[in-house]
Amino acid sequence: MSTNVKRPADAYSPLYFLGALGAGGLSVTFFMFLFFWVPHNGRPVPIFEDIMAAFSQGDLPQQVAIVIAWIGIATFAFLNIKYLLWNFSALAAFKKTDAYEKLRNSNAETTLLAGPLATAMTINGLFIVGLVFVPKLWTIVEYLFPLAMVAFGIVGIWALRIIGDFLGRVLSQGGIFDVTAHNSFAQLLPAFALSMVAVGFAAPAAMSTATVTVGAAMVISTFFGMAALIYAVVAAITAFSSMLHYGTAKEAGPTLMVIVPIVTILSIMMLRQSHGLHVTFNVHTSAGETMVFLARMIAIQVIFLMLGLTVLRRQGYFKDFVFGSKTSPGSYALVCPGVAFAVLMQFFINKGLVAAGVLTKFSLAYWGITFVPLISMSLMVLLVFRLNRQYFGKSATPAAVPAE
Repeated sequence: MSTNVKRPADAYSPLYFLGALGAGGLSVTFFMFLFFWVPHNGRPVPIFEDIMAAFSQGDLPQQVAIVIAWIGIATFAFLNIKYLLWNFSALAAFKKTDAYEKLRNSNAETTLLAGPLATAMTINGLFIVGLVFVPKLWTIVEYLFPLAMVAFGIVGIWALRIIGDFLGRVLSQGGIFDVTAHNSFAQLLPAFALSMVAVGFAAPAAMSTATVTVGAAMVISTFFGMAALIYAVVAAITAFSSMLHYGTAKEAGPTLMVIVPIVTILSIMMLRQSHGLHVTFNVHTSAGETMVFLARMIAIQVIFLMLGLTVLRRQGYFKDFVFGSKTSPGSYALVCPGVAFAVLMQFFINKGLVAAGVLTKFSLAYWGITFVPLISMSLMVLLVFRLNRQYFGKSATPAAVPAE
């Protein structure tokens, strides 16, 4: 790479795709306002017409929530696409350097999975943008589902090829995987990418009325979901063993919480499949079962959030890499857990507690608990703008610390 580094992002790493990913995830958190607070009878998701009807007929708080959602979705969808395109351009230049060849022959080869991960997030995000801002989109949605599945299929093949190159290299030759550098959850990035493809494939399973489309979406999303789960379990167990032996790599500390977004994505995949089974194949799941399922998933997230934050605090990560002068592109991995926790909490509150009759929607207790995901997403909004200034603004910092 050139030594003429004017800002940290000029020392490129594929982990900068996580900047696009975080912005895309935040657009989803704002969509939760519409998904759970705007009536959409007869449809699995609110569309443009539902939102406009709620805005014109609703009370002031609902109108304010809709406006905030519009602004949030538009802003972060724009940032998602902006940084995705920037990453594609920077990655193309990076591939011509010696640093790229070095990366391809190291543990850090899996950081290339941040590309398909962010791209799959963008496809999901664009569908949300269409639902919210495009009139009459629902009239042609059955034609869009197969196109979306083709797009996710291309991204899935891209991800599988990168994983195949990596595993083929390290498992066939032996002795070239650096176990001492496996002391983080960075190697769970492939599982993260596969899970994002899985949840994308699961969308038609929940929303389509065509049996063939629903069936295909069920089967393919299950394949990618199971692949993500298997990879996550194996990578997590081996990484935890290395961390116990060598301690957690400081620059990769945020990856300790990567389990949180993987859990959210796979949970939404399973909820989408459950809805498809109910509507299309007459398989029923009770509200109580859904509540307990979501409670279990939230419990897993809280456990890994506590683990990650404990280690990061002990290492002084926030003081050095978020509020201090040190830079590492892995800092963008901090955004994903906060976003994912906020999204799954909204599902737990609305599809779990409210649907099961534990909470009354829009009651004082409801808003008291909803305050938790709202705070989480607000902190992530601030963090994204902070990191974007830190890494893409002019800086005297000579280079970013690599994160493997």
